[in-house]
Amino acid sequence: MKSDAESIPIQRFIAIDLHKKYVMIGGQNKRKDWVLRPRKVRMSRFRDWAAKNLRPGDAVVIEATSNTWDIYDLVAPLVTKTVVAHPGKVRQIAEARVKTDKEDIKRLITLLIADVVPEVWVPPMHVRELRSLVSFRWRLSKQITMSKNRLHSVIQSANLNPPQGKILADKNLSWWQQQKFSELTDFQVQLDQQIVEQLEAHKANIDQKLAIMSNSKPWADDIVFLMQIPGFGIIFSMIVLSAIGDISRFERPKKLAGYAGLGAGVHDSGEKHQEKSITKEGRKELRWAMVEVAWGAVRSDPYWKTEYNRLSKSKHPNKAIVAIARRLLVAVWHILSKREPYQHFDEEIIAYKMITWSQRMNEEALKGMTRQQFAKYGLLRLGIGEDITRIHHNGKPRRIAPTEEVLSLKPELRPPK
Repeated sequence: MKSDAESIPIQRFIAIDLHKKYVMIGGQNKRKDWVLRPRKVRMSRFRDWAAKNLRPGDAVVIEATSNTWDIYDLVAPLVTKTVVAHPGKVRQIAEARVKTDKEDIKRLITLLIADVVPEVWVPPMHVRELRSLVSFRWRLSKQITMSKNRLHSVIQSANLNPPQGKILADKNLSWWQQQKFSELTDFQVQLDQQIVEQLEAHKANIDQKLAIMSNSKPWADDIVFLMQIPGFGIIFSMIVLSAIGDISRFERPKKLAGYAGLGAGVHDSGEKHQEKSITKEGRKELRWAMVEVAWGAVRSDPYWKTEYNRLSKSKHPNKAIVAIARRLLVAVWHILSKREPYQHFDEEIIAYKMITWSQRMNEEALKGMTRQQFAKYGLLRLGIGEDITRIHHNGKPRRIAPTEEVLSLKPELRPPK
């Protein structure tokens, strides 16, 4: 059902160009007469300004940037229509030589009046929050890498021979203490070691939070299907789900691959048709996660290892792994869209994946279930493994709870009579 504001015909077309400390706002009518001349409004005053000046009958376009969603949430309830424009595609359409705030406003309004704004999907709040957490984890990882790189630089500049393994592994910390650095170098080395230790602890807390979320709605309904795919663990599953948001908005696997920037570019000229490298457009964290998943699948799964070896005979290894990543993303689309088990796994291997998932979670994440019960719970949600109570993987037996034991805890999984 439409709200009262959404049912009112559009009378004004308003563009909002966001900056760090202010917003640029302007509005025209259908005849392109200015009804709200372009003006700057300080970010601190925007809430009051919007409440006084925006009204039902307005259509508003906002160009996507880092603080878009706060402005969107404030504007959308006040007006008839709110769209968020893709900044890259807007530039491709406009390609203006003159770039000023006022000209940006005019271009956005022109697209809005013509109803050709290249829109960005507006993610619901739970998707935005997960994306924010994933982004925070990404920034911590980059800071950790920077500190580790500085430590490697110290080793190289001093022509040292470090012990094997990770340079900050517990077994190697005594090696650092034995080195004779200058006072300032030693000071910096200690600070970088402390930075890595502290940030790794923060990152572990985020990973535990993601584990808890993985067994909570709305993510639990999708992640059980992703976790059965080789290379997918809790972290990569949550990163991929945060980027996808709602699988139903991708009508074909090709659309999802393009959204990840894993679609191949094409050059058409006359009779010449040439496929180029991937576009690298779209959500970079989805593309990165799928490449990492692909490496994990190649290392752990015979099917994908064989496929990678076959592709590597005619492609560079990096292009081969990208091809595997794209094929795995196609599998993600089919599995999430059709709610089906992963076709290259048998029940026992999927059961082992469920056990592995359970081992990554603490008691809070398990929500009162044992790890054996959680493994069976995952199988039952996939509609498989009812008779499995024990598996052997790498020669080690592992127990899985009986079906009735789990159904007594989760009666909603019982088939209707």
